[in-house]
Amino acid sequence: MPQTPHPLHLPTPKGPAPGKGLQLRRKRRRPSSRWRQTGAGLLLILAGALILTGLMQLPERLDALLLVSNAIANLISGLSRLMMGVLQLGSVIVVALLALLALLLLVGGSVRLVRAVSSGHRHPP
Repeated sequence: MPQTPHPLHLPTPKGPAPGKGLQLRRKRRRPSSRWRQTGAGLLLILAGALILTGLMQLPERLDALLLVSNAIANLISGLSRLMMGVLQLGSVIVVALLALLALLLLVGGSVRLVRAVSSGHRHPP
């Protein structure tokens, strides 16, 4: 391996001088005008009042008790379907594991039988 005539020098990072942290300048926010703040406040109050008015008219258009009972019935039927699906999936897994166990037992028994037949009649000393 040839030697380099000059030693390798790593560049030094150019950042703030040692002992001085990175100086951040904060931008001064202009204070919002009073008219702008007043307009934003009035818009927020108006939006809240409109939403509350719409919510108060909701019971006239919907039967709340029927809505709640339908929601609970749908939830119960959904949960029962979910549990049925989980039970069916569990039964499929159990059947697959039993089939795998049966195959392993067949292979193990076949291997032992072949070893017993092929070894001949050896008698232990």
